[in-house]
Formats: sequence, C-alpha cells, structure tokens
Amino acid sequence: MLFTDFNFWYFFLLVIFIIQINFKFIKSINFQNIFLLFASYIFYSYWDWRFLSLIIVVSFQTFYFGKLIKLFIKNKKIYLISSILINLLILFFFKYFNFFSLEFANLFNLKNDLVLNKIILPVGISFYIFQSLTYVVDIYFGKINPEKNIINYFAYVSFFPQLVAGPIERASSLLPQFNKLHGVNLKSFYLGLKYIIIGLSFKIVIADSLASHVDKIFNRYYELSGGVLYLGAILFSIQIYCDFCGYSLVAIGVAKIINFNLSKNFDTPYFANSIKNFWRRWHISLSNFFKDYVYIPLGGSRSKTKLKRFRNIIITFTLSGVWHGANWTFLIWGFLNGFLLSMQNLFKVKLPNLISSILTLLLISFLWIIFRSLTIYDAFNYISRIFLEFQFPELSRDLIIILIYYFSIDYLLFKYKDTNQIWFNNLTIQNYILFSMLFILFLINKSQTNFIYFEF
Repeated sequence: MLFTDFNFWYFFLLVIFIIQINFKFIKSINFQNIFLLFASYIFYSYWDWRFLSLIIVVSFQTFYFGKLIKLFIKNKKIYLISSILINLLILFFFKYFNFFSLEFANLFNLKNDLVLNKIILPVGISFYIFQSLTYVVDIYFGKINPEKNIINYFAYVSFFPQLVAGPIERASSLLPQFNKLHGVNLKSFYLGLKYIIIGLSFKIVIADSLASHVDKIFNRYYELSGGVLYLGAILFSIQIYCDFCGYSLVAIGVAKIINFNLSKNFDTPYFANSIKNFWRRWHISLSNFFKDYVYIPLGGSRSKTKLKRFRNIIITFTLSGVWHGANWTFLIWGFLNGFLLSMQNLFKVKLPNLISSILTLLLISFLWIIFRSLTIYDAFNYISRIFLEFQFPELSRDLIIILIYYFSIDYLLFKYKDTNQIWFNNLTIQNYILFSMLFILFLINKSQTNFIYFEF
C-alpha cells in the first residue's frame, strides 16, 4: 500500500476515525495499540501477506531475548549475540543470498540453477530488522529496560507509517509513545498535513517527473555526450533525495496526525558544505545507527592513531553501502564516501561556503552515478564519457520548471529548518503556498513510480 495510492488514504481515514473514537469514548490504550498493530499488519499485507511471518518472528525473538538479557546478567552476551545472529541471518538470506549464489556460480563456472535464486526481497526488511536490533543492543548496554507489554512492542516494530522505509526509530524514542492515549487535534492535523503535502510534492511532482529523464540517460549512457551524462547524475541526485525525503516527510506527517512523533530523517543535505556535513543531513536515522552501533564501538574518533580513525570510517561507510543492497556498486559507493570523508578530515582546506557547497554537490553527484549504475563496468564507462565526450547539454523548459520548483521548496526547508515553523512568519502566506502545492498535486493526480528505497 503506497502513500501515493488513494487506497492508502481511505485506509488512513479509517485509522483516524477509530483512533479518535477510542480517544473520545473508549479511552483504552490496549485497544488503541491492538488496533494499530492490526492496521500495520493489514498495511504490510498489501504487498505480500506471507512476509508477515518475518515481522512476527523478528518481533517475537527480540522481545523475549530482550527480557533474557535483563534477567540473566551473566549470560546476557550470549542472548544478545543469539538475537543479532537470528536477525542478520534472516536479512542475509532474503537480501544477499541471490547475489552470493550468483557470484559463487560465476567464480567456479557452475550452472546457477538453485531454486533459491528466485528469492524475493521483502519490502522494508532492512528497516524493521535494524530497528529491532537497536532494542536488544540498548537493553544490553542498560540504556533502556525491556518492554513489558508484548502488544506495545509488536506495534513499535511494525508501526505502519515508517514500517517499509523508515525513519529507523530507536525504542527509547518511539516505544514509550505507545504507553499513552493518542487522538487527533487541530494542531497535530495541520502540522501533519503540512508534512504530507511537502512530501507528496517531492515524490510526485519532482522525483517522478525526473525519473523518466534519469532512466533515459542511464539506460543509453553509451550514446550520449558527457554534458548530458553529468546532467543525468545531477538529476538523479535530486530524484533520489526527493523520492526518499518525500517518503520520510509523509511518514512523519501521517504519524503526526495521530499524535505520534517520528525522527527527522533529512535536513536539506544538498546545502551541505562538506561530505561530513552531508552525511549528518542525509538519511539521518541510518547515519546515526551506524555511528552509534558501528563507528563508536570500533573506537570512533577517539582512536589514538590517524590510521585507526581512517579504518573506523572506512568500515562504517562500507557497511552502510552494503546495507543498501547486494551489488558491488553499493560496496564501492560506501567505501568511496568513507574515503572522501577521511580525506576531508585529514586535509582541512578552508574555502568560501558557497564554493564548498558546490564542490560537495559535484562530488556527491559523481558518487550517485556508482549507486545508480547496474554494474561497476557501467559506472566506470559512464564517468569516463563525462570527461572524454563532454558537451554542454540543453535544458528543456519542462526540466527547468521542475528544477525551479525543487529548489524553491528545498530553500524554504533550508531557511526554516523546523517544519513546525511558519514560513515567512506569516500563516496566510504559508497557507497559500501549501494550497498551491496541493493544487499542483491534484493536477498531476497520480505517482508514476514506486519509492526507490523500497528496493533496500
């Protein structure tokens, strides 16, 4: 069930209605959370009901291992490792088995006729597995106590607004919200609607409009000039940002309407003036996950030698790349992000802020070429043609309009960091802007593509 599908909004109206009935008349937290759990499972079943068993297994084992970690201190490391291994084995089997079986077959010139080679990747598996991992790890380190109510915990793992593409929520942040009664009020409804309109505009008006241009360029890169190819890299940079940030904003808005608060996942990353600053503002929940659960345990910036600090960054970013998918392109993409970040830390050059921002965008867009390419071979040839066959591209009027629309919205988000603020400090102007964006959405009417991060 997609946020861009009218079926979702019919579903969500029913959720609002029942949540509000409970808030006004029944006033039962148990009823509320049982209903949210049921609604989340219905939401997920829209893709493939068979994969519900995976969410249930992940929820069940992390809930009980969390209790065992707290109860049996002497053996808590065994229980932690057991829980992590179960989660990672599930993730590996569904996300990476096809890749490794194919690579193994190619390496030894074997026929790759394994039935398991047709394994389907369950949507959202990387997100809810990482979310459940934070629960048992935080219990192990004494940051949180185990949840007593199994319904509350299951609802936390499967909470439908952020179930399939994040933000990745920590138990310490989201789980306590299931211990109170939720209802809809005018303020939460208005703020949620604001997030939703901006998010859908990013996805439908910008990302989907750019998708056809990006696909044509990347699919025919061997025929096109270097200028057009670099334009394709810039367009994909904007497409993937608007697509993923759009999902996150809608998720935050949907949760906000029923008075749940989700974490901010993007902070206008293309206004960043360094690779480090970019990663503080891009997919913030995932970046924080790898910082807290990989980078810092490795020693982080506290490591005594520059070589160890370099190692910590490279390992963290390479794993982040591998998280995105089973392809050498993702591994190389993650490694190069870590390498560039390490080089910027090592050679600190002060440049004017505007120049630093432009250089950062240029570097990031080259890295996105590797991310978007099907193979390393395609990425190498694509980048080579940019330098060997460069000619300035022509921009169509439609493309210029889309880019102006994107930069206008993103500049407002940059200028007014807190989306709860009122643009221009004037409610009337803000409402005119939101109404205009909503009108454009109705003119376009329907999304043309799935969300990109559903693939991960």
